This record gives sequence, C-alpha cells and structure tokens, in this order.
Amino acid sequence: MENMETVSSQGSFLPSKRRLIQLYSALLYNANLKGFIHGEIFTGSTKALCAPGLNCYSCPGAIGACPLGALQASLASSGKQIGFYILGILLLYGLIAGRTICGFICPLGLIQELLYKVPTPKIRKSRVTFALSYLKYVFLVVFVFIVTLWYGLRHSMAVPGFCKYICPAGTFEGAVALLSHPANEAYFGMLGIYFTRKFVIMLIIGLAVVFCYRSFCRFICPLGAIYGMFNQLAMIGVKVDLDKCNNCASCVRSCKMDVRRVGDRECIHCGHCMEKCVRGAISIKAGNLMLKAPARGYEEADGSLEKRKKFEKCAWICAAVVLLAAII
Repeated sequence: MENMETVSSQGSFLPSKRRLIQLYSALLYNANLKGFIHGEIFTGSTKALCAPGLNCYSCPGAIGACPLGALQASLASSGKQIGFYILGILLLYGLIAGRTICGFICPLGLIQELLYKVPTPKIRKSRVTFALSYLKYVFLVVFVFIVTLWYGLRHSMAVPGFCKYICPAGTFEGAVALLSHPANEAYFGMLGIYFTRKFVIMLIIGLAVVFCYRSFCRFICPLGAIYGMFNQLAMIGVKVDLDKCNNCASCVRSCKMDVRRVGDRECIHCGHCMEKCVRGAISIKAGNLMLKAPARGYEEADGSLEKRKKFEKCAWICAAVVLLAAII
C-alpha cells in the first residue's frame, strides 16, 4: 500500500487517501449545493439522520443533522421524552469507529488540518497539552449536559449550550455561510452580543489551530470526547501487533495528538504512526479485515493485495454514486 502522503514520480505532491476521504465526507455532508446558491437551509427528510462528524445543522449545504446538536436537543426535551435514537446513534458510531471519525470523516477536522499547514512556528505537544486534553470532557459535562438540562428541566427551554455559546462550526458553517448570501442581508439587524462573542471565539480557535495541531479536537470538542470513550472498543482503527512491537515509542513521539499509546482516547486513527514503525507492527483494521497494511515488513498473502485493490475500487465507485445521488 502507498504511504499516507504519496509523491508522484514527477515530484508533485498528491493527496493521501485519508485526505481524499476527508474531502469526500465534507462534500457528502454538505451535498445540498443549491443551499449555498439560494442561501437557504435544507429541510428535507434526511435532516432527521445524524452525520457521524461535527457538521452544523444550519449550514446551507448540510443534508443531515449534527450528532452533538441532536444530543443537546434530546437532552433539552428529556423532561418529556428520552432521546433513545440519538443515544443509540452515538453508541453505534462509537462502537464501529470511535475517533476514526475524527481522523477521517469530520469536516471540522479537515479544516483544522488545512489551517495548520499555514507556515508559522508550531506548538509541540507536551505535558501541558496532555493536561489540556482533559478540558473537552469539562466542555462535554458543563455545556452539553449541565447547561442544556438546566434550561430544559428548570425553564422548559431548548438551549443547546455548546452550540449556542461556543461551537465554531455553527458560527462558520451556519451563521457566516448564511449571512454571506445577499438574500439574507436583513439578518444583520438581528445580530446581537451572542453572535459577536461566538464570532470572536471562532477567530480565536481558528488562530489556535494554525499554531497547534487540531487544537479544537484536542482541547474543546465534546463529540471527540464521546468517541474517545469508545476507542478501546471500536471495531475500526489502528491495531498494534504486540508480537512485533519492541516498545520503542517512535509511534507516540511522532504523533501530533496527545496520545500515550496507540489507540488510546486521544488517538484519531489517522495512520501516521504506521510510517514511523520500523517493525511494521501497526495497521488499520476493521475487525480481522486489513484496511491498510503496515508501511514495511509486511508480506501480503497470495491474492490479498489484489483483492484489497479491487475492494477499494468498488468502494470508491459506490461512494461516487452515493455522492452523485445526494447532490441530485
């Protein structure tokens, strides 16, 4: 298999498979292209379905719901009904992929990685960043659960705390995307202190990710905190062959996330560590199915490489058909 970042024989850089999957997911999540043309929010039946990654419901192109927003809506109405649907969806996503969702199919993760490419001095991970990685659990408890439940149970008001006060995806994908359309210029008169605060927060987070890799994912994102709880149980993700591993820790040192070991709560299963493992002990698997073989020291069984290439080709064809259908 090719390295995660491939280079053509002519020396021009080509996007990795992971980058292509990220771009595809961002487009699939926001396949309602005419929403950007008309400046309107899509309200079709697919909005009842939750996308796995963080993508604002109010984005003009969004064809699905944000799982974090849906969770808060469920909590806000918990005095009247229990949101078994969203709890089941989050449980399903977590058990299938965990934070592989963060590494491969979250649009906000893609935006952060692109901003990080801006040439500036970078902040390396340290004990401080590792300690700060626990902050996202504070955001999860306080803004997703406590604030939402307080308004829902005490005041019978649906107030999604994280969406209303912090979420940069809501500001950028929702508010900014809608306000940038001429048809919505009348909304400018409705803007107040909440939008100003969220806009400033968005700018601060945007600036932070330029200097510190995936700052929002590492320190703030409640959805990443939820998926991180399932990382040890998830079916899809990086797996370590303990028989080959010599505990050199080059995988952990090379990782930009605040991991202490491959596959822990902070791991987004991006596969970067596979290139650094000289023993070829790390692979990406779905159960017993090899999705990406180790970068070195791995011998393919007879016909397995050819089968995987055929599977990949069929998967990309099916993905293209699904995307085309969603856009149409």
